[in-house]
Amino acid sequence: MVRRAVCPGSFDPVTNGHIDIFRRAAALFDEVVVGVGVNKAKSSSSSRLFSAEERMAMLREAVAELGNVRVEGFSGLVTSFCAEIGAQAIVKGLRGATDYDYELQMAQMNAHLTGTETVFLMTDPGMSFVSSSLVKEVASFGGDVSDFVPRHVLERLTARLAERAG
Repeated sequence: MVRRAVCPGSFDPVTNGHIDIFRRAAALFDEVVVGVGVNKAKSSSSSRLFSAEERMAMLREAVAELGNVRVEGFSGLVTSFCAEIGAQAIVKGLRGATDYDYELQMAQMNAHLTGTETVFLMTDPGMSFVSSSLVKEVASFGGDVSDFVPRHVLERLTARLAERAG
C-alpha cells in the first residue's frame, strides 16, 4: 500500500516555510500531494493575489526537485479530497501555539468525519514568523521578502504588486 499524504492550503503565495514542510513530508510518505484548495472565507477577500492556476504553477515549479511530490487543486472538504486520491494522512505545518489550537480542532473534526489522520510538523524556527499574508503585506510596502519565497515566486509577486499599484 502506498503511504500518501496531502498538504492542503491556499499558498497565496507559497513560501520557503511551506516548501520545507513539503520536503520533510516527502521523506515520511511515499507520495505527497500538495492540495491547493479554495477557502471560501479567503476567496471572498480582496487579499487573494493569485488565481488557483497561478498558485499551482508556482507550486509545481517550487517542488519540481521533489520526485514524490505533486500538486493538485481541489474544492470542498480536504477529507473528501483525501478519500478521492487515497490519502491516509493530512500534513500540516505548525508555526506556534495559535496554529496548534486551530489545527487541532480541524484534525479532530477530520478524524471524526472520516478517520483521516493529521500529522503535525513543526516549522523550521527560522521560518516560524513567515506566513503568506505577512509576505504579501511586507512586499506591498516595498520590503525585501527574498529570504522567504523562492526566486520565481518573488518575481511573480513583485510583478503582481506592480500591476495592482498601477
